[in-house]
Order: sequence, then structure tokens, then C-alpha cells
Amino acid sequence: MKLALITGASSGIGAATAKHFAKTGYKVVLVARNQEKLENIATEIGPNAIVEPCDAGVGQSVLAMAKRVKKEHGIPDLIVNAAGAGEWKWIEETTPFEAVKMMNAPYFAAFNITHAFMRDLLKAGKGVIIHVGSPVSFLTWPSSTGYAGARWALRGLNEALNADLHGTGVRSCHVVFGKVTSSYFDNNPRTLERMPSIAKTIPDISPEDCATIIAKIAKNPRRQYVYPFILRIYYWLNIIFPSISRWLMWKTGAKH
Repeated sequence: MKLALITGASSGIGAATAKHFAKTGYKVVLVARNQEKLENIATEIGPNAIVEPCDAGVGQSVLAMAKRVKKEHGIPDLIVNAAGAGEWKWIEETTPFEAVKMMNAPYFAAFNITHAFMRDLLKAGKGVIIHVGSPVSFLTWPSSTGYAGARWALRGLNEALNADLHGTGVRSCHVVFGKVTSSYFDNNPRTLERMPSIAKTIPDISPEDCATIIAKIAKNPRRQYVYPFILRIYYWLNIIFPSISRWLMWKTGAKH
């Protein structure tokens, strides 16, 4: 039985991904801060779910968790870094504490988890690491300074890992989704108000849709994958005509 470790597994994309992989025969390690929510997800999944409450933004906590997982269950075949948090705010609205919190998840959470298992993955010569990112890491819009910085850092982590891991058999992937119908926007209503109007051209996707895409990437790893298709067009527009892409984001985004 293959082993998948998934952060942010208490809700949204992380929870849906854990359920998806469990249905396809994986044993899944559920990682998030909220133990009660993790246990609820584990109850839905059944005996192949392992609950590991952990703040992935805290390096020592991750190392302790990884030691337990390796001793009791082995080395993950797949790691999905789906933990993420943070509101869209102007920099003057964002406290230094909030900025650090946004860097903790997703960036430091992904860094810490990847670091904790990397030596074992390299020794095995195999493994897939998937980082769940955001369109703001290449299509940056106004009013999301701290959020955007953290997502750019996650994208940078993936780029650096691709350079480091070339030829090792271990793969690092960055998966970018459009607007996902999770509780995020319910919990952060101001964020939805500040979404660029061009985002209305991109269809919403469910956490379950995201889980299906993540499973496809796990089977056929690639450096970066953008979904849905219209978002991929904007991604390529940004590469070919970056000035037009920036104009669209700034023109349709929030104003001071």
C-alpha cells in the first residue's frame, strides 16, 4: 500500500485530496493544526487514515511528526503541500504578525515538510511532492501584498527544487487552481470583494475537481500545471505579453 502525506487535510483541497487517494488504495497521513477536524475526516475515510495534528509552519514540530511517520508507517510515496492561509490586504493593512503567518502557510509549511522527508526520498530515488499554489504567483493583482509574497515564495521553492532534484528520481510539482468553492471565501468575505473582475471569466472548481487533478499529476509529474484551461491561457499570456497581463490585473483589480 502506497503512503501519501497531505497537509491542510482538515478542509478544502487537502481534505478532498486525502479522501480521493484513500479511495484509490493509498494509506493517507492527515496533517493540519486542528485535531478534531482531522479526526472527523479520518472517520469518513476509514482505517487507512492516520491523524497527525501538527503546525507545519513550525520546523521542530514537523521533524517530530516526520520521525513518527517514518517509524510507524514508512516513507511517503507522495507529499501534497496543500496548507495555506491569509487574507487579501494592502500592505498598510497587513501587520508584521499577519505577514509572518501567511509565510508560514504555505511557504514554510511546504519547506519544512519537504525538508523533513527529503533525505529519505533521495535515498529511495523516488517520490512526488506537489505544492498547491495560487494564480497570484504569476498573475499578481492589487490588494494582496502579503498573500502574493507567500505564494511567490512557494512557486520559488518549487523552481529551486526542480533544479536540485534533476536526475534524482524525486519530482517536485507546482499545481495552480482558479477560484475553488471551499470555505475560504466564506471565512474571508473581503477577499471575495477584492477579486479582479477578470476572474469572472474563469469557472469555479470544486475541491474534488482539484483532488482529481492532483491525482493525475501524481501519476504524471510535471514542473507546473495550471487549471482550468482559461486560466492556462492567462498564464501563457503573462509569459508572452507580461505588460498586457499586468494591465488586465491592475485595471480590473481593487483600487485604494
